[in-house]
Amino acid sequence: MLGVCTPAGGGPMTPMLQVADLVVEYAARSGPFGRGRATGVRAVDRVSFEIEPGRTLGLVGESGSGKTSVARAILGIAPVSDGRIMIQGRDVTRVTGALLRAKRRTAQMVFQQPTTSLDPRRTVATSISEPLVHLLHMRGRQLEARVMELLELVGLEPEHARRLPRELSGGQRQRVAIARAIATSPSLVVCDEPTSSLDVSVQAQIINLLVWLQSELGISYLFISHDLGTVRQIADTIAVMHLGGIVEAGSVEQVLDAPRHEYTKALIAAVPSIDRIGARRGTTNAIAP
Repeated sequence: MLGVCTPAGGGPMTPMLQVADLVVEYAARSGPFGRGRATGVRAVDRVSFEIEPGRTLGLVGESGSGKTSVARAILGIAPVSDGRIMIQGRDVTRVTGALLRAKRRTAQMVFQQPTTSLDPRRTVATSISEPLVHLLHMRGRQLEARVMELLELVGLEPEHARRLPRELSGGQRQRVAIARAIATSPSLVVCDEPTSSLDVSVQAQIINLLVWLQSELGISYLFISHDLGTVRQIADTIAVMHLGGIVEAGSVEQVLDAPRHEYTKALIAAVPSIDRIGARRGTTNAIAP
C-alpha cells in the first residue's frame, strides 16, 4: 500500500483515505441483445492505496483501466463487491442514512464535464448552495455569505452568482464545480479528469487553483487523469492502473523518471515530445513553423 503517514511528533498519522483490496464488479448479460445469463464484469481488482492529509495521489492509466470506477466506489456511487474504504480512519465502505450524509460532507467530487455536472436550469448561486442547504442546513444570509466566499475562493466575481452555466466559459464552469465541491469544507476531493475538456491555457489555471486551494484549506486530492504532464504538476505520489489493478506506485519522480513496469514505460513513451516530433519532421529540437 502506498505511503506511510508520520506526523512531526513521530507517531503514526491516520491517512486521509485508505483503500484496501477494493473490488468493483458490474452486472452484465451475455448475448447480442443482453438477454443471456447475467455475469459479473470486474472493473477494479484488489486495488490498495492511501493518501496522506493535505497530499495528492495521481491515479493514471488509459481509458477503461478502472480509474473512474475506483473514484465512484470511494464516493458511494459504484458498488463495492469486496475490500474496504476508510476516510479519516472510519470505515465508509457501505454506509447509509446519516453516516452517508456525513461521508458526503467529508468527501466530494469534481467531475470531468462541468456542462453535465451542473444543472443548466440553475444559476451558479443555486448550484453552489445545494450541498450547503442539504448537508449543512444553511439558510438566509449565512448561505448567501458562504456562496459569495466560495466564488471569491475560486476566482469568480459576485456577478457570476446570477448566471446560468451556458453564460459561462468552460473554465468558469469548472470553477463553479470546484466551488460546489469545496462548499462543505471536505477533507477529500476526488478530481476525475477535471481539466481534460479544457483548453491548455485554462487547464493550467485550474491546476494552479487546485494547488492553491490545497495549500489554503489542507484538502487531500485523488486526482484521476491520463495526462502524465498534468499529474506531474499536481501529484505527490502516483499509482498506475492497468486492466483494473495497480501495476506500479511511488513518488512522482520514481514512477515518471525511473519507471519499472513495462506498461508505465509504454504510457510515458506515448506522451508527445517536442524532440520526437522534431525528429519526425527532420528538425532537432523544435517544431517547424
